[in-house]
Amino acid sequence: MSKNAIIFPGQGAQQVGMCKDVYETSEAAREVFARANDILGADLANMVLNGPAEKLDTTQWSQPAIFVTSVAVWHALKAAGIADELSAGAMAGLSLGEYTALHLAGWISFDDGLRLVAERGRLMQAAAEASVGGMVSIMGADEETTNRICADAAQGETLAPANFNCPGQIVISGSKSACERALKVAENHGARAVPLNVAGAFHSALMGPAVEGLWKTLQNTKITPGQIPVVANVSAGYYDGPESVRVSLREQVAKPIRWQASIERLIADGYDRFAEVGPGRVLTGLMRKINRSVTATNYSSAASMERVSA
Repeated sequence: MSKNAIIFPGQGAQQVGMCKDVYETSEAAREVFARANDILGADLANMVLNGPAEKLDTTQWSQPAIFVTSVAVWHALKAAGIADELSAGAMAGLSLGEYTALHLAGWISFDDGLRLVAERGRLMQAAAEASVGGMVSIMGADEETTNRICADAAQGETLAPANFNCPGQIVISGSKSACERALKVAENHGARAVPLNVAGAFHSALMGPAVEGLWKTLQNTKITPGQIPVVANVSAGYYDGPESVRVSLREQVAKPIRWQASIERLIADGYDRFAEVGPGRVLTGLMRKINRSVTATNYSSAASMERVSA
């Protein structure tokens, strides 16, 4: 018998107008945005639907925007009866998406989750502005080779793996100059390196100041054992209680995201049907590279919901 897991996207999935047709056709989705506007004291819905892109793409705003959009799509799925059909046995989210998973799995309330995400975005943007960092995607190298690339290119500066996305795709993060050196070093190790257009060195030691600030907020956030298991990015294991959530979310800011291992853990536990809920199709694409034997379906538009309902 098939087992279903729901996965949620992280930062980078944002774009102006994302999931617009869901917003326009689902009252449940609009209610989520209305609540978010009240909590943030800002018109997040207008920013998501109309931009400007320069503001939406900032870390400070893209993180709450993706969180709220993903939650809105999920509530639209619930209103249409599709969420119940998916009958989620487990959830996971890529980096920021882990907060979406924790909320919808019942560990953190929407209000607290949004406040956490907004603070996380603010702190990570501040840390990025306080350092000169970047990220590079390494293609065609395993973890051991990627570690050697980082060691050769660092030259005393910060540079380390940040995202283990799928076989043959690992993102490294660190100081800008070390990232630039990594482009040539990767070639020397038989890999291809592509610089990423990001604001800073996320999931690296350069995010240290954000870790400290987020920890204070996490300690004052109510977290309760959820109804649905959630896999943690940092350990690729299931959360076993509220304190493990606090510790992992703190560590996640400056430590690597083990997305491939997280998905492989779910597959090993019998999950063979995955639903990506939220803007973009990044996770569906990664799933095909991690394991083609499982099914991955994307829900990011009203049309995707109509296909299921038909």
